[in-house]
Amino acid sequence: MKTYFIPALKLSFVLLLICSVIYPLVVASIGKLAPGQGDGVKLTHNGRVVGYENIGQVFTQAPYFQGRPSAVDYNAAGSAGSNKGPANPDYLAVVKARVDTFLLQNPTVKRAEVPSELVTASGSGLDPHLSVAAVTVQINRIAAARNIPATQVTDLVKQHTEAPLLGFMGPEKINVLKLNIALDKLIATGK
Repeated sequence: MKTYFIPALKLSFVLLLICSVIYPLVVASIGKLAPGQGDGVKLTHNGRVVGYENIGQVFTQAPYFQGRPSAVDYNAAGSAGSNKGPANPDYLAVVKARVDTFLLQNPTVKRAEVPSELVTASGSGLDPHLSVAAVTVQINRIAAARNIPATQVTDLVKQHTEAPLLGFMGPEKINVLKLNIALDKLIATGK
């Protein structure tokens, strides 16, 4: 027994040191080299922090682009999806209510034109990005609410469209918070 106990105790101590001291220090050190120094990239507007680049937010007012719904109210501490299947009656009722609300807010859009990402939450509940189609379908509402030409809003959307990673990995996407900040700046400057 002694021949196995001492080596097992040593191995346990070494693994404890690696897993609970060395590895967390290495990961934290790498995080400090990342943008935001591991605390996330803060976005500011008019001198105050309005959110983080990689965490979505809820926008309900007509003059703003709405982001993807969240099952966790965009709480990064509790990242999760709804865990309800596509045939769940409660889930279907929530999605139907979201579609109906979206159609009321966007009367020029037909039911078949509503992108699914505008009425379904992402797996993390934190997704800050939308596809170009999900943003484009909202342009008429934004232009009408802000009393500006739709072409001006379309140009702003084009300016904020991010290319796929390395030019081919994934779809084009738009960060909704950055777009809404740019929209406020556009209105403030009148350009």
